[in-house]
Amino acid sequence: MNKPAENIALPAEEAPLITGGQTFHSITEKIAGVVERKMPKLWLLAFGAAFSFLLVLLGSIGYLVWEGIGIWGLNNPVGWGWAIINFVWWVGIGHAGTLISAILFLLRQRWRTSINRFAEAMTLFAVLCALIFPGIHVGRIWVAYFLAPVPSQMMVWPNFRSPLLWDVFAVGTYFTASLLFWYTGLIPDLATLRDRAISKIKKILYGIFAMGWRGGNRQWRHYEIAYLILAGISTPLVLSVHSVVSTDFAVSIIPGWHTTIFPPYFVAGAIYSGFAMVMTLSVIARKVFNLENIITINHLEKMNKIMLLTGMMVGYSYATEYFIAWYSGNIYEQFTFINRAFGNYAWAYWIMISCNVLVPQLFWFKKLRRTVPVMFVASILINVGMWFERFVIVVTSLSRDYLPANWGYYAPTLWDILIFAGSFGLFFTLFLLFVRFLPMVSMTEIKGVLPEADPHHGAGGVHE
Repeated sequence: MNKPAENIALPAEEAPLITGGQTFHSITEKIAGVVERKMPKLWLLAFGAAFSFLLVLLGSIGYLVWEGIGIWGLNNPVGWGWAIINFVWWVGIGHAGTLISAILFLLRQRWRTSINRFAEAMTLFAVLCALIFPGIHVGRIWVAYFLAPVPSQMMVWPNFRSPLLWDVFAVGTYFTASLLFWYTGLIPDLATLRDRAISKIKKILYGIFAMGWRGGNRQWRHYEIAYLILAGISTPLVLSVHSVVSTDFAVSIIPGWHTTIFPPYFVAGAIYSGFAMVMTLSVIARKVFNLENIITINHLEKMNKIMLLTGMMVGYSYATEYFIAWYSGNIYEQFTFINRAFGNYAWAYWIMISCNVLVPQLFWFKKLRRTVPVMFVASILINVGMWFERFVIVVTSLSRDYLPANWGYYAPTLWDILIFAGSFGLFFTLFLLFVRFLPMVSMTEIKGVLPEADPHHGAGGVHE
């Protein structure tokens, strides 16, 4: 064996990404086995609960269409209620998937391979949940086709001065790019499931969606080029989509909204809440499906570090808002931010601060960063805080506008709550079906980070 010169410092050995001495074969058996085996009882219980909430969503929307949006707690001046809050929150949830897949892929962060697949799926399902709310918020759902960029029989074109149209195009583009990126990464794994399938129906269906994949050299070359191009296209969308969503607020003249900090502030918050949801799902999935050797504590710790970073960015944005309100000398801005902290909705503001600013400070400590119960509870609290952030932004600014005669207190009705709860039913129903029929972890990319994938593995020299 060739020994390195004594004066050459070798890099410290990093913790292995995949533990348990996994091989190409064991990775295939472990991940494909989740799809091929019978689902555990816990999955059946979860699916039953999720589907029940989905039925609640469908029933609530049906009643909404029949009666109109008067069944919500909307009033004057709070014309934007939970529908817009939930829309922004779900779009934020959908940001982590494309970030993990696209940006970390371009930065060659190999640890993403264990979590990117179900993070991408989570993105698609969260965006679908988000798209429900602007659609039902317009009231006359049967004319929602006016949002499409085609003339109707009355030659009515979309009004691009409306921020609602900006959302349709931004979120629609984001969903399309994310869907293509997710599906492209699935193709080699679908071919693996096709070749392992015993049922003729599964073999046919997986074969159709695998698009004739055989793993030849030319196919791999085209696959890698396509994946790289889609990653490059998706990366600016991560930054642009929530910037457009934030501009819905920033282009108005409402105190507390008319500010240029909103685009970076919303993007940081979206990544923050998205990673929290990925953490919540990954902690459950690794335990239920025995994937601790693939989604390791090192993966979870890295996500906690990102949540700590983005949480501090969000906290900095909160402080900046207060400073600019004071520095501007605008009495309306100053009142709005004082009212947020000490007014009628102070309870919501301090829940937001506690969950979004104080909770992630736990992750400064390595022991807490690597403790699963702590990170699981923290991830849920962070998303609670991010929902209250949207609530504070929307409701506190609208309930106290320029004219005190217009001031009012907003409170949701039962139908606001049922539709929001039902959106979780849609999200988890789709996610559980995904886990049931598709590999939740990318077998192809996991194999790429194993030692056997290194062409110099076992060749002697300094690599040993």
